[in-house]
Amino acid sequence: MPAVPLYDALAADYDRFVNWEARLAHELPFFLSQFGEVGVRRVLDSACGTGHHAIALARHGYDVVGADLSPAMVEQARQNAAAAGVSVPFVQAGLGDLAKIEPEGEGFDAVLCLGNSLPHLLSRDAVNAALADFAAVLRPGGLLIIQNRNFDRLGHHRDRFMPPQSHRDGDHEWLFIRFYDWHAETITFNMLRLRRAGAGWMQDVQSTELRPVFRDDLEAGLAAAGFGHAHFFGGYDGSDFDPRESGDLLVVAVRQLEE
Repeated sequence: MPAVPLYDALAADYDRFVNWEARLAHELPFFLSQFGEVGVRRVLDSACGTGHHAIALARHGYDVVGADLSPAMVEQARQNAAAAGVSVPFVQAGLGDLAKIEPEGEGFDAVLCLGNSLPHLLSRDAVNAALADFAAVLRPGGLLIIQNRNFDRLGHHRDRFMPPQSHRDGDHEWLFIRFYDWHAETITFNMLRLRRAGAGWMQDVQSTELRPVFRDDLEAGLAAAGFGHAHFFGGYDGSDFDPRESGDLLVVAVRQLEE
């Protein structure tokens, strides 16, 4: 997986951009429900960012490892875990390169790939290699949970702007504005960051390329990678996926049992 400098640049501000308390309250019940159905204990959070999903799951008693391509994100995740008083190992490893984390291990019970991370892979071959990598680190019968934006809908409407986010700390203020530039087969994802200290504002724009991942392509890739069952949801509320309406493409796939 190629480097994504946008996330190195944003690591220090990423936790100001995300309301983690609200996000985890919304998302964790879905994970806990899915995990409870198959007896998950060991979890790999790939593309873990600043580590908050991994930390929250560790607080619920799971044995969690976090991995991310960005060294700055990994370092921030380690600091977040230390501040939370939680022991979670965080390692630098990108999608498609996860097998090196545990080459001789028994496999994880569940692997997460959240936050629209899979579309950072810019070819179908790279996506399929990542799906095979997920299968390689899962035990037979283990769960893979992927959350992407619903590019079936976005590609139809060519939506450009996402809702802005803000954060304030004393006389410091941050505004985060995300928007897409659509191309023939890829999308440029842009993050405009505005920071105010006192009376003055500073601004910068960070960008990275994405390749949309559509539902049917993902289903085919999962089958080829050895996942025998995949259920597609439209969000963490458990609603069925609707390509025209759903905000997310959320899939829970089961690695096939070995014969």
